[in-house]
Amino acid sequence: MVSIVEHTHIDAPVERCFYLSLNIDLHQDSTAQTRERAIDGITSGVIGLGECVTWSGRHFGIMLRHTSEITAYAAPTFFEDAMVSGVFRSFRHRHFFRPEGNCTVMKDNLEFAAPVPVLGKIAEALVLKEYLRCFLRERNAFIKQVAESEEWRKYLPV
Repeated sequence: MVSIVEHTHIDAPVERCFYLSLNIDLHQDSTAQTRERAIDGITSGVIGLGECVTWSGRHFGIMLRHTSEITAYAAPTFFEDAMVSGVFRSFRHRHFFRPEGNCTVMKDNLEFAAPVPVLGKIAEALVLKEYLRCFLRERNAFIKQVAESEEWRKYLPV
């Protein structure tokens, strides 16, 4: 199992950051490079506890599918999504939101295991960890950009 932890400081209220992170449309817009699309389950708007979404996107030149469920939810400070089906042996992403004055510290804890145990350990260390870290950083930069501008109104009801 590999763990990635990222912290993002956002000059926006915690509630805005929390709900933007749960927004399917924002996720699709933030992943233009992989052309991720929600193809089943909750396919637009804000996803909630017990709800699932199936993503289809191009990673490593291959179209992959990944279904996640929101398995824990404590608005506006925490939610967790976990893989229901996909190419990983396991995949769990915990999202923490802490207000700091008028700002928010968003913490991601992503844990995953590659599909093939022996070769997977090599892939995890050499490729997957850095690939997923970059993917997460790009997504978080997009959330930050949206949350700190008036763009957030495109994704959340006022």
